[in-house]
Amino acid sequence: MSGHSKWHNIQQKKGKADKARSNAFTKVSHAITLAARQGGGDPESNFTLRLAIDKAKEVNMPKDNIDRAIKRGTGELDDGSQIEEVLYEGFGPGGVAFIVETMTDNKNRTVSEIKNIFSKHGGSLGGPNSVRWQFERKGVVRFSKEKKSAVADFDNFSLGLLDIGAEDVRENEDFFEIISPVDKFAAVVGAVKAVGIEPDTNDLEWLAKEKIDTDESTSNKVMSLYDALDENDDVNNVYTNEA
Repeated sequence: MSGHSKWHNIQQKKGKADKARSNAFTKVSHAITLAARQGGGDPESNFTLRLAIDKAKEVNMPKDNIDRAIKRGTGELDDGSQIEEVLYEGFGPGGVAFIVETMTDNKNRTVSEIKNIFSKHGGSLGGPNSVRWQFERKGVVRFSKEKKSAVADFDNFSLGLLDIGAEDVRENEDFFEIISPVDKFAAVVGAVKAVGIEPDTNDLEWLAKEKIDTDESTSNKVMSLYDALDENDDVNNVYTNEA
């Protein structure tokens, strides 16, 4: 985002998760339940579940909570709720495109809250594929530059990642970013961890095909909308096409 580095946003979101434990627990619990329902309760064979459990550990979610979320997903524990993954699309200030990933047990409540947040921050909720065509679903691994020292020959390491299916290894101001197709993501994450690098983030994301620039005033308004969406309990991730 203009005026806000991607790395700053990542660290800022981690800080928010620490300050809002109940909010963070709700998000990761829903992610674990949904992953277990879709791919089974064994993280060794369910990569999506493994990623969700890793996120739960990052926010210090107790093991008992993790186990309960898995059991809700596999049907061993039925509390009457049914978590669904719903994607919303919209427009923010300056025409910036937004994709909002949610996990909810009440779609009517969630769509009302998301629509209200967009409206309050100068945006509008769009219909299906109103902005999704501007994004691609990719696997993304990020780690700080300090972790580069774990690899003796980083250039050779990068070439190896490309050989196993990564599309690009990017060096940004504060971090490295590895982009891969969805079907190669598990292999790329495994290769990064195998050399002793623990990613700061590793997830499937919606990446903008082309980014747009905004002035400082518009960028600040976009960030306010982004933060308001991100703080909602039902929202799992927020993506924009702002540069």
